[in-house]
Amino acid sequence: MIAIIDYGRGNLGSVEKAFARVGIPAVVTDDARAVDDADAVVLPGDGAFHDAMATLDRLGLTAALRRALDGSRPFLGICLGYQLLFSSSEEFGEGRGLDVIPGVVRRFPPGRKTPHMGWNRVTHAKELRLFDGIPDGAHFYFVHSYYPEPTTPGLKTAWCDYGIRFAAAIQQGAIHATQFHPEKSQRWGLRLLENFAAMVKEHAR
Repeated sequence: MIAIIDYGRGNLGSVEKAFARVGIPAVVTDDARAVDDADAVVLPGDGAFHDAMATLDRLGLTAALRRALDGSRPFLGICLGYQLLFSSSEEFGEGRGLDVIPGVVRRFPPGRKTPHMGWNRVTHAKELRLFDGIPDGAHFYFVHSYYPEPTTPGLKTAWCDYGIRFAAAIQQGAIHATQFHPEKSQRWGLRLLENFAAMVKEHAR
């Protein structure tokens, strides 16, 4: 079972339905015990970085979330849930994230329309398990005004170009995360979720 963390951010129902389509049960929950008991954890989200961190603290979910990020089971961060994994964000003044992936979340520089919204190409070197069977250059759906800038040498990364080249997805051990929305990305988004579901089933055996 996958626990989708509910902290009031993003269309959680669409993530839950997408996992149902690929044949794995998922439950939307704000219960820390359910997060601890799950075979895998998904942190989706849209909105403001600092507000999200404060809400996770207020709901008592931060400790369970950190336990879910200890590398012992599959984890998937989506959009804001990806950005929260980083050390800090420039959004509305610098603030601290979960600091699981060293790096900073930065605003797109002037000259490009923000938010970066719509379909864009994602390139990868077939290193990330999420991208098994997904061609290099496949299109995924993005909605964001800030992008993560990881500083870990050798981090497994997929890339997107929107005026600058940024990390569209990462893998660090059992931790996987995407800036784009796989649940809104049709064929290749569903394939990516199937790949994550396969990892969950493998872990649960």
